[in-house]
Amino acid sequence: MRDPSGTIDVLVVDDDFMVARVHRTFVERVPPFRVVGTAGTGEQAVTAVDELRPDLVLLDLYLPDVFGLDVIPRLRAAGHDCDIMVISAAREADTVRGAVRHGVVDYLLKPFDHEDLKPRLDRYAARRGRLLTTVVRGQADIDRALSAGSVPAAVARLPKGLSVETADLVERTLRDADGTLSAAECAAATGISRVSARRYLEHFHTTGTADVSLRYGAAGRPERRYAWRD
Repeated sequence: MRDPSGTIDVLVVDDDFMVARVHRTFVERVPPFRVVGTAGTGEQAVTAVDELRPDLVLLDLYLPDVFGLDVIPRLRAAGHDCDIMVISAAREADTVRGAVRHGVVDYLLKPFDHEDLKPRLDRYAARRGRLLTTVVRGQADIDRALSAGSVPAAVARLPKGLSVETADLVERTLRDADGTLSAAECAAATGISRVSARRYLEHFHTTGTADVSLRYGAAGRPERRYAWRD
């Protein structure tokens, strides 16, 4: 294992080279992550891990030669202990359960943007650093190390600058919406600014109480749309 205060090397595995390029850009905007290579097939992924020894693999599941989850036991059999984060459009419950059984550190649905990936990378880096530096004297030390990989309970509380009253207003608006809302639509419905609406909506997304989908237009960045998770 590398020094936890140093760079975290990442291998991006995706059969679409343009998508892989976008994911690479997303990852490299989050220190201390660094993409050391890309792969477009399961075979290429195994070879790349052999050669590059990444700390983390962003693994697509719909690969042209094998199903992505089948790559994981091959890596383990070869003695590689790199962590795996699934990046896929696969939504089937069996697939998600299979990923959990294989010990993936996270599972992110496509399509997504940088704001969806960044908090997951941040949590992974926090957990990795904690696991590499912890000294285990008892159960409490283990609990603290493992909890660094999940969303802390404090996230459920409102971040600085957000008010309970406005959060309640945005929540009610989102719950009552017929379908999804953009930040601009939420702002118009609540009377707050678009920037403020986006902050509250992103908070709900971070705490797991709202889902985000992307709507692609003719040009420009995709629009983030939010729905309350019942």
